[in-house]
Amino acid sequence: MEAEQTPSGRKFTFPSAFTVLFLVTIAVWLLAFIIPTGTYDQKDGAPVPGSYHHVDAGLSFMDRLMELFIAPINGLYGVENLDTGFIGPYETGELFGAAGVFMFVIAIGIFITMCMRTGAIDAGIARVAKRYSTRGPVLIIALMVLFSIGGTTEGMAEETLGFYALVVPLVLSLGYDRMVAAGTILVGAGVGVLCSTVNPFATGVASDAAGISIGEGIGLRFLMYIVLVPISIVFVLRYARRVKADPARSRTGPQPGDDEIAAAGIGDVADITTKQKIVLAIVGFTFAFMIFAIVPWAQVINGPNADSYAWQLDWYFPELAALFLAMSIVVGLIGGLGEKGLTDTLVRGAADFVGVGLIIVMARGITVIMNNSQITDTVLHSMENAVSDTSNGVFGALMFFVNIPLAFLVPSTSGHAALAMPIMAPLADFASVPRAIVVTAFQSASGLVNLITPTSAVVMGGLALAKVRYDQYLRFIAPLLGVLFVLCTAFLAIGAAV
Repeated sequence: MEAEQTPSGRKFTFPSAFTVLFLVTIAVWLLAFIIPTGTYDQKDGAPVPGSYHHVDAGLSFMDRLMELFIAPINGLYGVENLDTGFIGPYETGELFGAAGVFMFVIAIGIFITMCMRTGAIDAGIARVAKRYSTRGPVLIIALMVLFSIGGTTEGMAEETLGFYALVVPLVLSLGYDRMVAAGTILVGAGVGVLCSTVNPFATGVASDAAGISIGEGIGLRFLMYIVLVPISIVFVLRYARRVKADPARSRTGPQPGDDEIAAAGIGDVADITTKQKIVLAIVGFTFAFMIFAIVPWAQVINGPNADSYAWQLDWYFPELAALFLAMSIVVGLIGGLGEKGLTDTLVRGAADFVGVGLIIVMARGITVIMNNSQITDTVLHSMENAVSDTSNGVFGALMFFVNIPLAFLVPSTSGHAALAMPIMAPLADFASVPRAIVVTAFQSASGLVNLITPTSAVVMGGLALAKVRYDQYLRFIAPLLGVLFVLCTAFLAIGAAV
């Protein structure tokens, strides 16, 4: 599908997440001049339904101009005054800025980059591919499960682009077409992200913005994972079997040179080394330990008001950031990168993920403008009546529907989370629904949209590497999107109701 042409003949390019958030920042700042100011009474950190009342923000034009100027700084390390609720870098109180999440994103970015640098992840997937290279269905299942695990734990997205050179010739050699290769990677990782359990860039950022632990709601998210991932695998397998039985039913058709690629296969694959096996074990241990550290075990087992067990860690972003930084160094040492290789990879990993961190900071800055202008509660009040009269099940589905257009507007998962959650999470309080339902609704909507959005480098870059046209991919995945939409709606409605 060709991009829309402008009169000058240049292709239209959808603006980046940074540009979108900058425009939203300006729009929110201007709207703060005309939206009535008000606030809710608070009880236990949550707004009290029906207590909204008008107040005077007391900001001059120059004050508001400074709010716009300093918004990104407040988004990073603004402090909320416990007496007045005002947020600024020189206030005394609790940190409101996203410094903790920012450092966590950088730390896990370093960890992922370090693991990739050792070659362990590439080697592991290559060995799986080689081992099952004569059993097509088993291979597709194995690869999609691996990609989905990467998606649900660490938001595997751009990292998948390096695997097309391996998967495309492999599936062609098995008698499938290029759409099977694209589906194996894009659907495998994408549905994993949709069902994120502890994905720091979706679940983590959204949970922080919602004021809850990343472990809250993990039960529902895991249930979605074990249901939706197998359904997605069956969907790709059905298409693969149909194409192998009748190549004329392929949505892509053969490409020049495909016969030669199929004959060559993936060639020889080097044995995975002992060091790489140890690195893979460390990766598994690190994510498993993170899950153990963040899950509020006593509260899950005995109810939300239960005291934590003595062995319960109750870790949050500062401890998790330290964990991934420490394990990055362990991986680098075991992987034999040496002092220079380790430090260079550490810096490159931080550089690769600082963009994600800055998007989170910009989105948090918008929240600060709304808070200091005292229009956040006004927006909440305008939505209170809409959700307070709905059943819990309807509320869960409604949150999913609302987040779908937002996911198109803000293609960055982290930016979408940091922007929407401060507004949407308190709505759960009005509807007497756990805030974790709102987090799950957001990430489900974002994951669904990011399976097809043309603004995603993961989608468009992956299709380009697989040599599959975008319109062909849309026709292929449309039935699965419908199934995922219905099932996500049902999971969220039932989850909110119970």
